[in-house]
Amino acid sequence: MGWAHSFRMSEGVRAGRDWTRRRLESLAWAAAEPDTVDAIVLAVSELITNAHIHAHSDAHLVLTWDGDCLHVSVHDEDPTLPRQRDPEPGEVSGRGVAIVRKLADEWGMRCQQHGKTVTACFRPADPDPDPDPDADADADPDGGIDRQGGSGS
Repeated sequence: MGWAHSFRMSEGVRAGRDWTRRRLESLAWAAAEPDTVDAIVLAVSELITNAHIHAHSDAHLVLTWDGDCLHVSVHDEDPTLPRQRDPEPGEVSGRGVAIVRKLADEWGMRCQQHGKTVTACFRPADPDPDPDPDADADADPDGGIDRQGGSGS
């Protein structure tokens, strides 16, 4: 399952955060793992910001759920790979790479012919939650058939 959207520099980062949060709501584990959802949204925010501010580029965001990991990929038009900085206290920029590295279970970046893509993987603790664990105990395992020789009525 996956989604893709391009965010123009003129749209701002908030549109990317809102779009991402709406897509994540469709995943079964998202309601039970708000911290993971928040980490993903923050990483998206940082990556789109980097594309807009440092690459002076639109950000092309792809979210992919493979059953184990939610992959966040952001492509921009600048082939220069981001580097982790050590900003001085009070500096308002320079922490994006460190934030993504800290939040993601895995992350990486690669140069491409027309820019670069930064990808981060987020693994929810329970990717396939059962919303009602007692639901199966209450269901008739025979589908309404009486194994004693009747129709169950």
